[in-house]
Amino acid sequence: MTAPVDDLAAVDALDAGAPGVLPEPDAAAADASAGAGPGPGPTAARRSRLATVLPPLGVLAIVLGIWNAFSYVLLRPSQRFLLPPPHEVVQVGFLESENLTEILRGLWSTTQVALVGLAIAIVLGTLLAVAMSQALWVERSIYPYAVVLQTIPIIALVPLIGFWFEFNFRSRVIVCVLISLFPIITNTLFGLKSADRQLHDLFTLHGASRLTRLRKLMVPAALPAVFTGFRISAGLSVIGAIVGDFFFRQGEPGIGRLLDVYRNRLESEELFTAIFFSSLLGLVVFWGFGFVAHRVLRSWHESAGGDH
Repeated sequence: MTAPVDDLAAVDALDAGAPGVLPEPDAAAADASAGAGPGPGPTAARRSRLATVLPPLGVLAIVLGIWNAFSYVLLRPSQRFLLPPPHEVVQVGFLESENLTEILRGLWSTTQVALVGLAIAIVLGTLLAVAMSQALWVERSIYPYAVVLQTIPIIALVPLIGFWFEFNFRSRVIVCVLISLFPIITNTLFGLKSADRQLHDLFTLHGASRLTRLRKLMVPAALPAVFTGFRISAGLSVIGAIVGDFFFRQGEPGIGRLLDVYRNRLESEELFTAIFFSSLLGLVVFWGFGFVAHRVLRSWHESAGGDH
């Protein structure tokens, strides 16, 4: 029982300015610290990058190989339009400027719908989650309808949305909001309610106001879950924008309408190119929120420690 007393005495002596009272560091620890290098060098960093890049490239090579095998081995030339080989997709969809321009123009229209819808969903979902976290009766009043909205097939609502808001850009944005709203509400609400109960007691002890508790305790604790919801909804917003393109055909055509046109014309090369750019849009938005989350959380939360 003397060790704690000695430690306290050492700390008191250090505060008083007395030299030499703290115990000497362990020899093994000193040797370990002396032998520690300045950190990973360029070779280690290069290996880390290769370990990140090579596995997906290997999977891509395997997929392309299987794709070629299906096109040339399992399909007769007359059936090859069902699955054109990769080089024909690149030649027709990427290298023919007219086709590429048409697809990129449709992609830009869909991108605008997805980003506007996602922004509205973020604002609306965050406000609803904050309101529900502040009052149990608000949560009990609103949350069941959020669940119902998630379970209704969006295709069933499309005719009503078109009748009420016309078949234009606004209706496409509404579809995007409806599809991407629920993950933001659930993840934000979960994060806001996950703050440590002992910290809540500490804030209560100091007489913190509701706004102070929300700003300094609940919101920082919720950020990892909030960004997870944003990333999920980012992909869903692209899906919602493409679904809206299929059904609301007024205004500039989006990539969803081009997918429908290429399908009807049996233009497989253009169809695969449009699918590629649709997937790329979802990945870019998803990775964008992952990058923001990493920059915001990397200094204090372990979920942002890895590569994103």
